[in-house]
Amino acid sequence: MSTAKTAHPIDLEFTAPIEKNGAFATFLTVPNSAEYFGTRRAIKVSGTVDGHPFDATLMPSGSGPHWMPMRAAMCKQIGKAEAGVEVTVRLQQRLS
Repeated sequence: MSTAKTAHPIDLEFTAPIEKNGAFATFLTVPNSAEYFGTRRAIKVSGTVDGHPFDATLMPSGSGPHWMPMRAAMCKQIGKAEAGVEVTVRLQQRLS
């Protein structure tokens, strides 16, 4: 028997540069995420990147903030994939 998870509305917006270091092919650092969410565990979220919708799992970095993986399809959709290029993210729902 499966249990459905309830989405909780959130409103967190930030601008961050695209990063690449091998942990994920392409990712963003979510500033102050451990404090905002009250955990350093993985967190499923949905929202927008430069106005385009996405779902992702924020991964704990081990040092505080979470990393948000940027899939190749999302990078193509927003037309940005180079390290250092800034994107605007709005997290709208916490799914876990």
